[in-house]
Amino acid sequence: MSGAFLGRGAAVVSCMMAFAGGLPPSLSSPQAPPGFAALYNGKDLTGWRGGDTFDHRKLLAMSETERAAQIAKWNATMRAHWTAQGPELVNDGQGAYATTERDYGDFELLVDYKTVPKADSGIYLRGVPQVQIWDYTEEAKFNLRADKGSGGLWNNRAGAPGKDPLVLADKPFGQWNSLRIVMVGARVSVWLNGTLVVDHAIMENYYDRATPVPARGPIQLQTHGGEIRWRNIFIREIATPEANDLLRSKDGDGFTDIFNGRTFDGWAGPLDNYDIKDGAIVCKPDKGGTIYWNQPLTDFQARLEFKLPAGGNNGLAIRYPGEGDTAYVGMTELQVLDDNYEKVRGPIDARQAHGSAYGMVAAARGYQRPIGEWNVQDVSVTGSTIRVELNGTVILTTDLSKVDPATYMGSRAHPGVTRTSGFFGFAGHNDPVMFRRVQIKRR
Repeated sequence: MSGAFLGRGAAVVSCMMAFAGGLPPSLSSPQAPPGFAALYNGKDLTGWRGGDTFDHRKLLAMSETERAAQIAKWNATMRAHWTAQGPELVNDGQGAYATTERDYGDFELLVDYKTVPKADSGIYLRGVPQVQIWDYTEEAKFNLRADKGSGGLWNNRAGAPGKDPLVLADKPFGQWNSLRIVMVGARVSVWLNGTLVVDHAIMENYYDRATPVPARGPIQLQTHGGEIRWRNIFIREIATPEANDLLRSKDGDGFTDIFNGRTFDGWAGPLDNYDIKDGAIVCKPDKGGTIYWNQPLTDFQARLEFKLPAGGNNGLAIRYPGEGDTAYVGMTELQVLDDNYEKVRGPIDARQAHGSAYGMVAAARGYQRPIGEWNVQDVSVTGSTIRVELNGTVILTTDLSKVDPATYMGSRAHPGVTRTSGFFGFAGHNDPVMFRRVQIKRR
């Protein structure tokens, strides 16, 4: 992680450890560390509703009447089994889950819990299960890997990063455990009792593994058959600059800066159609054409930041031959497009949306920062497979060799799709889209 994040993280851990000793019984209102807000007020269930293992996106898609009726059912069982006992929020092991009324995007969550032998619980992130909490001594569940301990992303597939905690860090029963969870995009890191147990792992979408977790959703405290007590439940929303720094600080070994922020040294193409402003490459208004780093690549990983104007349109040239329309003569053009493009300029095909392999495969939408903010994107190209990660969420994974040409948008051929080498660059389309911190790692 970056030094800035570590510095703040160390301060947060210090606060967390201080709170781990518990609040005096006479103090009913938990005092949040600096920058955090208390999710539980120490008095009642204000700010919480009932919930279940239920796809949050389906809940949001309901009519207001249907959604209110569903939540009312959950509330009835939640309020029957959850009680506010001063600084502790207590569940008897039954009923609906305690679910925040608010939805969250990128965040840092602190929470203490204490449970009983053979209990099984967890914390849902953006409504998706779950950071696991269970009895690491229960031999009957060793086949489920309970002996590995709590803190793992239990609903990830077997063998996936984060599925099991890196180390066993649970305290014995009767003692309080402290969790710190940082979620940026779909990337999750978990500390249990001050020990890192999940390191920047992608959280899979339990409800539909073919799509990413939602960009926003509630925090849920699961009930699962045994009493569990919660306290010191604090959250801090992470703003874009910090989120981007965190994403860029991970897995950075082997990257080379290919743009120095001052000149176009090492680049080729219609460079007169582009400017350099504030350390970023920007396409001039009403200009365009593909500029590229003048070093051929086979398999590689690209990391960069981009910022869009409203309705902005550009693209990443992948294995570009140096001339022609990269969307067709290159392996592909990965779209760089405002997620709200239709509101500004009109309808598009799904395969024209941001991150898509233009005209061939559509990327998941809804993971961009607001207009005027910087986005972090990673692109991996391995053989015929492309993977696009936007702001910590994987929005495209596709093997272009397996896409039927008969399904291409407009039935237009993509003769360059089989290219095994070429250049990386930007396919400008008249709009002042900005790129900075451009790096390449050969694979």
